[in-house]
Amino acid sequence: MPAPEDPAAKRTYDLDRRHVFHSWSAQAALDPMVVTRAEGTHVWDGDGTRYLDFTSQLIYTNVGHQHPVLVQAIKDQADVLCTIAPAIANDRRSEAARLIAEIAPEGLDRVFFTNGGADANENAVRMARLHTGRRKVLAAYRSYHGNTDIAINLTGDPRRWPNDYAAAGVVHFHAPFLYRTQFHATTEAEECERALEHLETLILLEGPETIAAIILEGVPGTAGVMPPPAGYLAGVRALCDRFGIVMIADEVMSGFGRTGAWFAVQHWDVVPDLITFAKGVNSGYVPLGGVLIHDSIAATFDTRVFPGGLTYSGHPLACAAAAAAIGVMRDEGMIERAADVGGRLFGPGLAAIAERHASVGEVRGLGAMWAVELVVDRQTREPLAPYGGSSEALAKTVAEAKRLGLLVFTNFNRIHLAPPLNTSDAEIAEALEILDRALDVADTYTSAAAAVGATAA
Repeated sequence: MPAPEDPAAKRTYDLDRRHVFHSWSAQAALDPMVVTRAEGTHVWDGDGTRYLDFTSQLIYTNVGHQHPVLVQAIKDQADVLCTIAPAIANDRRSEAARLIAEIAPEGLDRVFFTNGGADANENAVRMARLHTGRRKVLAAYRSYHGNTDIAINLTGDPRRWPNDYAAAGVVHFHAPFLYRTQFHATTEAEECERALEHLETLILLEGPETIAAIILEGVPGTAGVMPPPAGYLAGVRALCDRFGIVMIADEVMSGFGRTGAWFAVQHWDVVPDLITFAKGVNSGYVPLGGVLIHDSIAATFDTRVFPGGLTYSGHPLACAAAAAAIGVMRDEGMIERAADVGGRLFGPGLAAIAERHASVGEVRGLGAMWAVELVVDRQTREPLAPYGGSSEALAKTVAEAKRLGLLVFTNFNRIHLAPPLNTSDAEIAEALEILDRALDVADTYTSAAAAVGATAA
């Protein structure tokens, strides 16, 4: 896109390109969007054009942009105590910890605060290793756990490859994903059973006494929004209990209402030993993450020093925003709202769109967290963009959605829809209508379109 015409926005753009080093990018290829303000479900670019933000940025503005209660909570806290060392108790951190423990599954009563999701996973693995005295960690392919050293090694997508030296003690396995099954399954029940058999075999062959933890996202986010089949997480819990392995649920993206429950694992009544969180805990207004710790693991460190900490752990401004966010979600019924729009609007709306477009292989999701899997051919399921990359087809489809006023989250051959939890019915309808129109572009790249062209010729 061209640089903004507005002088102030153009200066922002020019300074960004001159001085800012962006993540996950070849710097010379970048053309970043300038955003000058945001409110609710909308953002405005440097030229004043308004967009529906169905990315929630990196899927974290769960209460929407500029929610007045969170903004005021941060302002009020800044007037009293902007910062304090983590060893010193303060009321906002204590209250945030109480509220987070209150909404967690039973037995997870202690919170170790971090700056974000990656260091939450980093510290959860450290806790599991110290608790068990073991080293290995099992993590799924098609997953993302962060960009610090252990977290990126846990990650099961191509972002790991340049950073992986096979020395982090991580072993990857296939989690269930029926649409692209590794187990030749034809039903969700078969996929679940065979995925658990695969995981049990891996544990036995790796040596149960060497495995400290199994980490899984409650619902994988960036990797494709694949809700696990009924019984899978309970089966993983049973394997962990059988072999003395710590179960870590990564709820960084799926937590705090995103799927229509406070934590995604609660859909399946599973209690992990550790839950990692960030993003939606305070909608990213001030960086915050953490680890919810089950009493059985917290007891390990009653008299033993936990060798870890962060300068900004439990930062007062971040915790003030977290306490406010949990209050807002409760007061405004956002968890219930997410569950409602998932079943009433997104599920049927996206299913109808899939019927109309040859480029849609599958739609899937829960709550306010959905993925549209785009393919060249529905029969072969060849993706519209390669695993680990993008394509002209995807880029032009997303550009069309943006031209029509909708920002979507993308990864490889998928478009993800993840708006704030308080997005209105009318805004969801508008977004689905725009997506429907944008997918006309994707359809032109399908084998069905090629066949029509060949017949016409």
